[in-house]
Amino acid sequence: MARTQRSGSWRRRDPEPDAERDLGPEPDHESVARKILLDRLAEQPRSRAELAAQLARRNVPDEIAAQMLDRFEEVGLVDDEEFAQLWVRSRQQTRGLAGRALALELRRKGIDDEIVRDTIDTIDPASEEEAARAVVRKKLRAMRNVEEQVKVRRLVGALGRKGYGPGLAYRIVREEVGAADDPMEAGGWEDDA
Repeated sequence: MARTQRSGSWRRRDPEPDAERDLGPEPDHESVARKILLDRLAEQPRSRAELAAQLARRNVPDEIAAQMLDRFEEVGLVDDEEFAQLWVRSRQQTRGLAGRALALELRRKGIDDEIVRDTIDTIDPASEEEAARAVVRKKLRAMRNVEEQVKVRRLVGALGRKGYGPGLAYRIVREEVGAADDPMEAGGWEDDA
């Protein structure tokens, strides 16, 4: 093994340049694609477009990627409709997002517009409103000493960023701010019994 001294430190010198080194057989793209897909799906559900992008980043040929994705769809491991339903339920519960924001996220994930529309149409307006109320209630806890107009403006803005329309956002904020200011409705008066 040859060594060279350079500026007072020793380092190994590679005996063969990369061009001359035998790197072994070409990788089996189908096996690589299968491993990538299984690894990604084991982490969390993913859309077909997300998986296709992952395969492209790992230099899996488009033809093999399409074949593998088709096969994974056939056996039910890749299902954009189911993915969209799971995504909407999860994001509505954890982030309090409205249908408009959820539709935008699904489109960014590569879900077909028809599937997005069908999925968003299944959202119950009552559950969407309850999610908005939960967002407002949570944010109200940190706004005890804030002026009412400022509260309303901030809360309506927060709901707007989560995809709620201005009419619904303003109505819910007004109702929740009024309930928080009324000690009878906010649970401020308790029985001494």
